[in-house]
Formats: sequence, C-alpha cells, structure tokens
Amino acid sequence: MPASPVADLTDLLASAAREVPERVALVESGGRRVTWAELETETNRVARGLEAAGLVAGHRVAIASANRLEFVTTYLAVLRLQAVAVPVNPRSTAVEVEHVLEDSGARLVLADEVAVRAVRRAVGVIAERRAEDGTLPRPGVRKAPRVVLVGSTLAPGERSYDHLRATGGRLTARQVPDPEKLAVLLYTSGATGRPRAAMLSHRALLTNVEQLAQVDPPLIHGDDVVLGVLPLFHVYGLGAVLGSVLRHRARLVLVTAYDPVDTLELIEDEACSVVPIAPAVLAQWRTEEHLRERLGPVRLLLSGSATLETEAVEEITSITGVPVHQGYGLTEAAPVVTSTLCSAHAAPGSVGAAIPGVEIRLEDALGSAPEPGDPGQVVIRGRNLFSGYWPDGADGPDADGWWATGDVGFLDEDGDLWLVDRVKDLVVVSGFNVYPVEVEEVILGVEGVRSAAVVGVADEATGEAVVAYVLAPHQDAAGVVDLEERVRQRCAERLARFKRPSRIEVVEVLPMTVTGKVRKGILRAAARRRDTELFS
Repeated sequence: MPASPVADLTDLLASAAREVPERVALVESGGRRVTWAELETETNRVARGLEAAGLVAGHRVAIASANRLEFVTTYLAVLRLQAVAVPVNPRSTAVEVEHVLEDSGARLVLADEVAVRAVRRAVGVIAERRAEDGTLPRPGVRKAPRVVLVGSTLAPGERSYDHLRATGGRLTARQVPDPEKLAVLLYTSGATGRPRAAMLSHRALLTNVEQLAQVDPPLIHGDDVVLGVLPLFHVYGLGAVLGSVLRHRARLVLVTAYDPVDTLELIEDEACSVVPIAPAVLAQWRTEEHLRERLGPVRLLLSGSATLETEAVEEITSITGVPVHQGYGLTEAAPVVTSTLCSAHAAPGSVGAAIPGVEIRLEDALGSAPEPGDPGQVVIRGRNLFSGYWPDGADGPDADGWWATGDVGFLDEDGDLWLVDRVKDLVVVSGFNVYPVEVEEVILGVEGVRSAAVVGVADEATGEAVVAYVLAPHQDAAGVVDLEERVRQRCAERLARFKRPSRIEVVEVLPMTVTGKVRKGILRAAARRRDTELFS
C-alpha cells in the first residue's frame, strides 16, 4: 500500500513519483518513455493548464485519443483538478461525438489526429446550433467545447496540447475530494441501446483497483511490464489496466495503433510479462508462426470484455505454455467482477469466481433465486459499483447496494460464474425462452461459417422470431452458395422447432465493438427495417 492516504488515483501517481521517481512508468510503441517523476510533473503541468483555461471541479473534459502519453496525463490531470473525464473512442463518427459532447456538457475536448475530423464536425454542429437557438444542454454551458489538439495542425480557435501544458502557474490547493464525487463518465449502450454514461466515482475506481490488488495469485506486481493494447477509452483499459499499473507502480507499454504482428514484436522488445487482451486478439494470434517464442517474456495472459472460447484457451496454452485467465466485468462495475484467478478449480468455459469485495447472486424473472443449476440474471453488489447513469443517477444500485447486470448465467458448486446470454438478447418464441448463444453455437458447427449472431424480431404469430446473421466464408471458399441451406439443415437436426431461425441472412461483415463484441442492436434495427420494407 502507498505510504500516504489515497483519496483518488492521482495520489497513487504522487506516491510513486516520491518513492520510485526514476523507475520507468510509461513506454509508447513509438519509443517515448517517461519515469514516474516525469509523469507526475507532466500531469501537474496539464492540470495547471486546464485550470488556467477556466476548468474547475465538476466540469467535464472529453478525451478522444488513441493510447498515448497525452491521454494518460490529461486523464490524470482532470482527476487531480477534481473535474470529470469523459473518454471517447477516437474512431467515433461525428454524430456519436456530438451526442457525447452535448449529453455530458463537456467544456473542453482533447483530440488526436485520429479523432480530429469527427471532433471538429461535432463541435461545429454544436456551435452553429447554439448560435442559432441558444440551446443549453446543461445549466451554465453557453459555448461549444474548446478543442485542444495533439499531433495535428491547428485550425482557427483551437489550442495545442503543448500550449495547454505550458500555461498556468501554481495549481490551486485542492480540497480533500469526496470519495463519492464523480470522476469519470463512460458511455455505454446499456440496456436501452441508446448510449448513456455510467457515473463512476473516485470511490468506485479506487475500490476496484484495491479489489484487484487482493487477488491471489496477483494479476500485476511492481516488477511487471504490462501491455497497454486495450483502448484507454474503454473501461477495461482505463480501470483494470491503467488503474492497476498506478497501484503497483508497474510499467505500462502503450500500443498507439494495434497490429497483430507489430504487437507481438513489441511484447518481445519490451519484455512484457502481463498481457491483458480482448478475445479477438487471441484469435488473431492463434495462427501466428513462432507464437511461443514471441510470448516468451509473458507470465500471464488476461482476457476480458467478451467470452473466450474454451478451444482457444486450450490451444493458446498448449502452444505457448502461458496460462490464460478469464474475467468478467462491466463498465458499471469499474470494471472487474470475477476472475478465474479467484477460482478454487478454474474450469474451462467459466469466467471465474467473484473477486474480493464483490458479491454475486442470481435472480429469475420474478426476482427469486432460480433452481440450483438453472440460469438467472446476474445481480452484483460491491463498493466498486457506479452511481447510476448520467445525469441524475437513474437505474443505479438499489437501496441495499444490489444492481442487476442484464447478463444471464449460472453458478456452479464452486461458486464460479458461467455466462449464458444477455437478458435483452433473450428471444421469447410462443412463450418459450431461446438463448441466442445456444443457436449461435449450433450454427458455428457448420463448415465455412466464420461467425454468427442471433437476434429476435417481432412476429405476429409467435410474439418473437429468431433471425440468424451468418458471416460468409472468404470469397475463395467453397460452399458459399448453399451455406444458408446447410445452416438451416443443421439447426433442424440439433434444435427444437421454436429455437430454429425463421430467417437466415448470410452477410460479409458483422458490426463489432472495439472489444470484439457483435453490436446486436444494429442487427435488430436492420431486421426491423427489412420486415417493415417487406410488409409495408
């Protein structure tokens, strides 16, 4: 534990700068390196610049950037100022950026060369609309957000990151922060499909970092070099990875632009010992030649954000000899809930047991405990949980601290969690429950199918009907023409009639999130549009 009391994440940075000032803290894939002392100095400079720009506690600051030093320093500077960080996917469209900036009431947005076009368009739209009708999304917000750029040529009215960090004098002495004070707004589709922001307090962020620090054997320790390939705008990279690095004073290697081969070379060059990744990355590495040698420095592979196939775990472990540990988390849990490192007997296919300080229970549709072995909605409790959704804290934990995740799973006799599906993905056909993952697994058994996604659509006769989207084989693969029929035949052989897809769509691409999950909301919307066109 750090020597001084910890009020927020930047206290972890300050203590590291005092106690291990010359130890390298961050390394960029392009070669830049900073020590803990240098990181502390840079964070203070940015905080002073933000304060000089008029930012005060509670103001929202959006960060639309790839993994780079400036993301980390700006994020920590915002927290030190007791303002609110709003991380944004730098590859978001202008419409998506506009929604985040308007909804959060951001006063300033930092953008890199990846995000600059979308940010400029979004800010331009906001400025034009406010000039015309004086729209105020939040009390006291009268202007469009100011734009600060990293690594890009300035347009009129914009400032550079270097200019921001060079302005301002001594940082105003801050009050001791309230642990319940809002620290981060992270936008997630949640249960509605409409992006809304989970409100993460300093208490939630710090609690999850400490919970992870209690896992034995440890995920990360001070001598580790941690690969930072997971995006920092996502809760997994921001909370579990960066937060744990700060807590343990490990070294973080930031991957600015992901490439499977280049990343493996970076792991070798920087001797990365802990590699947190999304399942999609492991899938790309499985066919990589000399994978065992490439992952030679690695002691632990950590997978989260989506369920990892048992076969993939077994294959990677067999090839490399490196253990692969699964975890389960959510934006609203800041983020980690379970880990196979906490399992008494980790079974392939489970996402592990609850980490210290987190409780899990299951509920059926009536709010009661399901029969032993039956699936139910996963409900969790812990001090790492969010404070509800922005701006009024709606749909947060109940009076007893419990929060329904929307995930469906079951607990085995050892307390390990097995995820089945999402509540919102559940399809009810003629009163019978259909879990899309079961149908998807059957479809994936058809030769040539690369991926599959199953959703439910309204149906006059049965209430809902099952629709399957099947990712076609590569163009040079045989059997593309009859793929739909082969999928239909396999489903007829292995699924009850009510579970079989009423429609099968063979597609060339599936919409994916940055962490490798299929964006089923988009598929549902596509299915609804098709039905409307057919029957209108």
